[in-house]
Amino acid sequence: MGDKANAHPGAAGRATAADHPASVRNVVLVGHSGSGKTTLVEALALTAGAVNRAGRVEDGTAVSDYDDIEHRQQRSVQLSLVPVEWGGYKINLLDTPGYADFVGELRAGLRAADAALFVVSAADGVDGATRMVWEECAAVGMPRAIVVTHLEAARADFGEMTRTCAEAFGADDPDAVLPLYLPLHGAKGPDGHAPVTGLVGLLSQRIFDYASGERKESEPGEEQLPLIEDARNKLIEGIIAESEDESLMDRYLSGEDIDFKTLVDDLERAVARGIFHPVLAAAPAAEGARQGIGTVELLELITGGFPTPLEHPAPAVTTPGGKARPAVTCDPDGPLVAEVVKTASDPYVGRVSLVRVFSGTLRPDETVHVSGHGLADRGHEDHDVDERIGALSSPFGKQQRSLVSCIAGDLACVAKLNRAETGDTLSAKDDPLLMEPWDMPDPLLPLAIQAHSKADEDKLSQGLSRLVAEDPTMRLEQNQDTHQVVLWCLGEAHADVALERLRSRYGVQVDVVNHRVSLRETFAGKSAGRGRHVKQSGGHGQYAICEIEVEPLPGGSGIEFVDKVVGGAVPRQFIPSVEKGVRAQAARGVAAGYPLIDVRITLLDGKAHSVDSSDAAFQTAGALALREAAADAKIHLLEPVAEVRVLVGDEHVGSVMSDFSGRRGRVVGTEQAPGGRTLVRAEVPEIEIGRYAVDLRSLSQGTARFSRTYARHEPMPSQLSEKIREQAQDVS
Repeated sequence: MGDKANAHPGAAGRATAADHPASVRNVVLVGHSGSGKTTLVEALALTAGAVNRAGRVEDGTAVSDYDDIEHRQQRSVQLSLVPVEWGGYKINLLDTPGYADFVGELRAGLRAADAALFVVSAADGVDGATRMVWEECAAVGMPRAIVVTHLEAARADFGEMTRTCAEAFGADDPDAVLPLYLPLHGAKGPDGHAPVTGLVGLLSQRIFDYASGERKESEPGEEQLPLIEDARNKLIEGIIAESEDESLMDRYLSGEDIDFKTLVDDLERAVARGIFHPVLAAAPAAEGARQGIGTVELLELITGGFPTPLEHPAPAVTTPGGKARPAVTCDPDGPLVAEVVKTASDPYVGRVSLVRVFSGTLRPDETVHVSGHGLADRGHEDHDVDERIGALSSPFGKQQRSLVSCIAGDLACVAKLNRAETGDTLSAKDDPLLMEPWDMPDPLLPLAIQAHSKADEDKLSQGLSRLVAEDPTMRLEQNQDTHQVVLWCLGEAHADVALERLRSRYGVQVDVVNHRVSLRETFAGKSAGRGRHVKQSGGHGQYAICEIEVEPLPGGSGIEFVDKVVGGAVPRQFIPSVEKGVRAQAARGVAAGYPLIDVRITLLDGKAHSVDSSDAAFQTAGALALREAAADAKIHLLEPVAEVRVLVGDEHVGSVMSDFSGRRGRVVGTEQAPGGRTLVRAEVPEIEIGRYAVDLRSLSQGTARFSRTYARHEPMPSQLSEKIREQAQDVS
């Protein structure tokens, strides 16, 4: 790794099927938007000989960010797999979006990977969202390394950035976050900035010069060695501190020179175990160069220091019914267990599923069992079906290169799995299994939509079902109270991409409308009403009279119907008719068109006709009686109140609590949380938090998270309820 000069000669060619899990490396690139992840992927692919100097494949398209939507948005919005070969290894580079709205794509990349490369811009530093992802990776022991990019920027300082990374990522052990190389700078330009032209290896004490366009290795000058001595000693001490050989530190402190191979071997083991996190540098290639600065070193780190799939425990598995099963191992000859980490639709081949194989071997034309469970609350039906595997391929930009198989530890695309959705498990049809799902954020930004035209209405349902099949961070709701179709998204950019995909991929044009919350109505006090439905129009007439009393009940009581008729004033067979009529009217509302709740309706008296009374007549009379009672009473409009839980950094707690006050919210408690955070609990009317997913991101600089659950309905302030009633009257 790293300083093993020429240990992995530049190889390359294009990605093919792996022949053994030990030769596979699955690496996810993580970092904030604009940190340079996609540029770095293209530079690594160039060094591996997979793309030309413009970062293009044979058809002229980019190797990553090749989607038309990404071109228009000018940022990554989806997970991209870029497989390359280097020194006999297959490296699956998983490029993830850095924008918070597409965190679902990031989580899919983390699920498919065995190690993470955190990309940090020297111009922008480390943001809070990147720190949070680092903590998540640390919690599960995922091996991590750091790449500092944008060293060409004015005032970029690699030394300062390594100290920043140690503070941000090395909270438990800052000496476990150390550089392997230091950048070498050329002559200063007119702006006073000296460009990076190469690297010096701290362990090997060798110079790697990229100034000519190709990596050239040389001995450092005598004047250069003292400049790296302190950093080299600190690195050696950091490696030895994490060594499994407890005698190594004593030997080092006694003055013994630890040989280069021992240091590199210990470094590789510490990186693979996730306890040491090297910092490397990357800079753009010189004009016409075949290698970007630092790319060879990165490829050596990936192949030498990052773990193989054999070293990464697979997620737990059960039967589809929930019965525990033994843990699977990364064995190409074992039982088939694979997972769909991403689903996309291709206009020519249909649905394409990116699959990570954890056990067994996936082959074309086999019949597999597809299990999807646990996302019913997001519009995904549980399903257990057998499907035939279509063609297997390895993606490269827009190209799909055919594969004959995909072994445990590798990734591949599967065509025409028509029922498979993101997060589904593929297993043997005679031994169906279900993998433990990965953690997905809840979509909390509502987007109410309606078809633009009748033609769009006919295609809307199918387009939406395909959309949510691709993206488990999106939830589809058919609201029975407001009769709206609502897409719940993670943010505005997520919503924009959803609308664009509906239009461009599925040919569905929709209009965005105001999202309505599910209001309710109730009586503020007792009231009485008389319903009289008497008509005569030849033949049998209609005759029904009933008198009712309505009184409010405690919240959560629903509608209670009580019969207190005496003397048979309303025949027994028509009492259920009255109840049916008042319940139907309650569902339609009595003031502004919202369902009536939490009242007791008592039938006191009435009249019937021996010929003209009927079920329908008494239903109508019951409804009229309730409406008359409402006309003479004060009706409260009730709004839903949510319990909101916000996990936020201590420095932003004041802003969050002040913001709740402006939303008519009540803070009900705070709790200290690990990592310098506070959990704030508040009750807030749902009508006030429709855009909270967007607003909280601004308040906390993208570092806070929140959840919301329905608490109850409460009376709205009178000025708001009057405004809503006026709007309802205008509509009617």
